[in-house]
Amino acid sequence: MFDRCIYFNTTALARQLDRVWTAAFAPFDLTPPQGFMLRAVLARPGLLQSELANELKIARATTTRGLDGLEAKGLIVRTKSSGDKRESLITPTAAALDIKDALNAASAAVTQRLSGLFGAEVFAGFVDQAKAIAAKLE
Repeated sequence: MFDRCIYFNTTALARQLDRVWTAAFAPFDLTPPQGFMLRAVLARPGLLQSELANELKIARATTTRGLDGLEAKGLIVRTKSSGDKRESLITPTAAALDIKDALNAASAAVTQRLSGLFGAEVFAGFVDQAKAIAAKLE
C-alpha cells in the first residue's frame, strides 16, 4: 500500500535507525539526539546555540531542550555571549571531554557497520541523496 510513499518509508527507516543509534549511545546514557548534539559541541567548542541549531537542522526550541538535558548530565556549560545576550556559547565540560573519543568511536562503529551492510557506495550515495532531498525541501 505504501511502497511508493516517501513519508512512510523514510519514517520506517528512521525508526529502525533510531534503535541502532539508541544502542550505540546507551553506554553514555545519551539519546541519539543528545549524542549527536554533544558530538557537535565537542567538535566546535564555544559555538553559539543558533549555530548548533543550524548545524543539526533543528529548531532553536529543540536545541534548547537538548542542551537542557546535556547540561543536567554535566556535559556542557552555557554562557551568555558577549555580542548578543540572547545567545549562549556552548562548551563541553571535562566530563564530556573524557568521553569524546569513545563517543566518536561508537558513532564510527555504527557508520562502519551500516556501510558494510549496504555497501560503501550505496551507503554514501544514500546519505548524499537524503541531504540533497532535504535541501530541496527547505
